[in-house]
Amino acid sequence: MKKRIWKIEYSITLLALFAFMLFMIPTSFSSKGAMYISKWNEAYNKIDYMFSAMSAQADSDIVKGLKNATSNKKRENLMMLLVKPYLRLHEVQNRKYRPHYMNGKLVLKKDFWHFDKFYKSESGLIVGIKDIENENTLEPAFMMLVDMNGIKAPNTWGRDIYGVDIYADGKVRPLGYNWEVDKLKKDCSSTGTGISCSHFYRIGGEFRE
Repeated sequence: MKKRIWKIEYSITLLALFAFMLFMIPTSFSSKGAMYISKWNEAYNKIDYMFSAMSAQADSDIVKGLKNATSNKKRENLMMLLVKPYLRLHEVQNRKYRPHYMNGKLVLKKDFWHFDKFYKSESGLIVGIKDIENENTLEPAFMMLVDMNGIKAPNTWGRDIYGVDIYADGKVRPLGYNWEVDKLKKDCSSTGTGISCSHFYRIGGEFRE
């Protein structure tokens, strides 16, 4: 009889622990997602303010150099000269840092979303800046990547990596800003790239682990 009671108590304990784990797992994911989104919103506001200040205070020689630069690399280097003092960046030598899309695929060198160099800020962020070859002044001139989690995993767009388009007049917009809602939802999912999550989460989209 005692043995039977012990088995019943043991089973109840296991069921209680299992139920507790099921309860805690989604909460953990939700908290993690909320943390990344909160960090991204904070970073976006700082970037927006930073480029507004840069537009007003930028060194005239650097601005002139940006306009006259003959290659994407030269423009990227000049932009880094503007950004570095604000974010206190140092180039990352760790070649193991390789971003992925939300669908699990690696960002390849041939992809539009590939960045050649990455920098680490004093606050631990990973930052990348890319010149966008575009003659239309109404289109973005640069793109910036920001990894909220630094070199730590998951290094994935839409999870800990987000980004902005930078325009010639100093305005910034989150990636996916001009996408339709249906396209945002499709891209910001386990089957998409996660690029547009940068805008999707800022307009109230749900984080998907």
